[in-house]
Amino acid sequence: MGDIKRKKKKFSRPKQLFDRERIDSENKIVKRFGLKNKKEIWKAESEISKVRRQAKNLIPRSDAEKAQFFDKLNKIGFKISDISDVLALTGEDFLERRLQTFVFKKNLAHSPQQARQLIVHKKVLVDGKVVNIPSFIVSRDLENKILLKEQKVKMKKQETPKKEDGKVEVKELNEEQKNGKE
Repeated sequence: MGDIKRKKKKFSRPKQLFDRERIDSENKIVKRFGLKNKKEIWKAESEISKVRRQAKNLIPRSDAEKAQFFDKLNKIGFKISDISDVLALTGEDFLERRLQTFVFKKNLAHSPQQARQLIVHKKVLVDGKVVNIPSFIVSRDLENKILLKEQKVKMKKQETPKKEDGKVEVKELNEEQKNGKE
């Protein structure tokens, strides 16, 4: 049998729970990005803090390692040229790269909440594959490959055509039948 995977928290809660300014700013972010809860904000801030920590550790390292790190961030979609750009990143920059945000910005949904619903209901394709994770980070390569899945139109069964003398008679539907009243 294999070893048990050690589960770690992907975020940390705020130290001061009832800080009015923080709560107001988080509420604005939740509305703007259509997030389910504030835990998603905390996860984004945690990811950005990890990236910042890596950048600080890269300061004394070689230019090749820095270039590799910057390339990785540029592939994700951040415009990074030096360490000061990395240190200037915020949680909102990370939230901008989510699939949910891209579906809304491409006008595939009327609101961020509808974008989330479309994603969860498996109606969104990324590079031809169904993705049902709203927090999926969209790289630069995949930005233009986001599409809505085409819906199959269900046709109502019509009455079977009547055959007279070997000829098939096609019956036209009147307005009431088209609207489903009869």
